[in-house]
Amino acid sequence: MKRLLVTGRHGFVGGTLARMVAMDPALDGWQLIDTPETWDLRDPLATLATVEGAAPDAVLHLAAQSSVPDAFKDPATTLDVNVLGTLHLLQALQRTGFRGRMVFVGTGDVYGNVPEDALPVTEAQLPAPRNPYSVSKLAAEALCYQWTVTEGLDIVMARPFNHIGAGQSDRFVVSDFARQVAQIKCGRRKPVVMVGDIDVTRDFTDVGDVIRAYFALLGSGATGEVYNVCSGRDHSIRSLLERLAELAGVSVSIEQEPARMRRAEQRRMRGDPDKIGRATGWRAATPLDESLAAMLRHWESGEQ
Repeated sequence: MKRLLVTGRHGFVGGTLARMVAMDPALDGWQLIDTPETWDLRDPLATLATVEGAAPDAVLHLAAQSSVPDAFKDPATTLDVNVLGTLHLLQALQRTGFRGRMVFVGTGDVYGNVPEDALPVTEAQLPAPRNPYSVSKLAAEALCYQWTVTEGLDIVMARPFNHIGAGQSDRFVVSDFARQVAQIKCGRRKPVVMVGDIDVTRDFTDVGDVIRAYFALLGSGATGEVYNVCSGRDHSIRSLLERLAELAGVSVSIEQEPARMRRAEQRRMRGDPDKIGRATGWRAATPLDESLAAMLRHWESGEQ
């Protein structure tokens, strides 16, 4: 059994990963190391103690401040968590003699505003981050690359695009719509969905597929390389809202709310997953309806 240390173990992706390790026969060879829910990567001594006690064979670095609106409100905390937290993790791994592989989870948001004629986005696209969150992730990714060169750590960098699934916070648009539609279905709100700009498109991948991509990169891929994790298809936010309503069997009206509008919004985004496919054989396989239905069931059940 290979011991896997996951930062952000108690978040949306980390929690989904824990359930998959317990249930998916394809992941039988992994043992997920339990970590304190209070672990804060901003604390270098706590990070060192956690890594030392874990003695991992591999590391998946998920932990981050990942909300773009929160990053605009408090960029200093976002940089502290995402950049200095990554540095503290790297230092702890070095001090404890770690010799395994780490996958650093960045974001496809680092590409910024990409012209439509440059889609789908490949890893060769020059990053142009446009918010404090993507700036922090690009800086942490660069730090990881530097450590592969100067410190000899085996680190692979992932750039996931939008991912969705049951248990995702309603701070994220599709989960927020699933929550509103589920409340309408259950009679807990009027049949009106509050939205921002829903006529943009994004590349969505089921969280389970994203996690399988991370395990694929733990096993394959090249040290110091960056890999997009995406479906290679884009869908409008409006079409996902309409499909959620169809799956729930409800009719809804749409009302735009100015507070939900994001600054510097890109109209279309679609990633190219060819590089990770060539390196590992991974591809996104979960049907979109399956992801949306799972999100509806989550909110219908009253889970938070």
